[in-house]
Amino acid sequence: MLLRLFLLFTIIPLAELWLLLWFSSLTSPTVTFGLVVVTGILGAWLARKQGSQAWKKIQQHMVQGQPPTGVLLDGLMILIAGAFLITPGIMTDMVGFALLIPMVREVLKLRVGEWLKQRAMMQFQSHTSFRSSDGTYQEFQQTTTSTPEEEIIDVEFVRKESSETD
Repeated sequence: MLLRLFLLFTIIPLAELWLLLWFSSLTSPTVTFGLVVVTGILGAWLARKQGSQAWKKIQQHMVQGQPPTGVLLDGLMILIAGAFLITPGIMTDMVGFALLIPMVREVLKLRVGEWLKQRAMMQFQSHTSFRSSDGTYQEFQQTTTSTPEEEIIDVEFVRKESSETD
């Protein structure tokens, strides 16, 4: 995990720098700088606008008593898009603008949902197996039995300190 983070925080900025230098050599440093500034301003404005719309939808879902799960994911992706768009770079701008497109977010929500389901199933399967004495893994099925309320006995007790005269 640490290696992945290291690569993420070194390779992506280096690739962004290379792309900016390459684009600058094709056009001019002024055009490249202008592109970075304009995409930052436009991206921040779009992310703020869509973020406030997502916030209103979250509030509407809450008032109606519905879970705002899909809208929360939209809001999270819009927040990530805003972070990408205010970060100088061509790749991050493309990803940021893509995350502001509702159809792209819908596809990502489906994919993330499937990924989370697979992770949950793997976690569940790893907790429902145990190693037997012969070294093989055995599956077990956990059964729960419910007890009728009549069979529950609620008891309180008081512990009496023993006196020294006893």
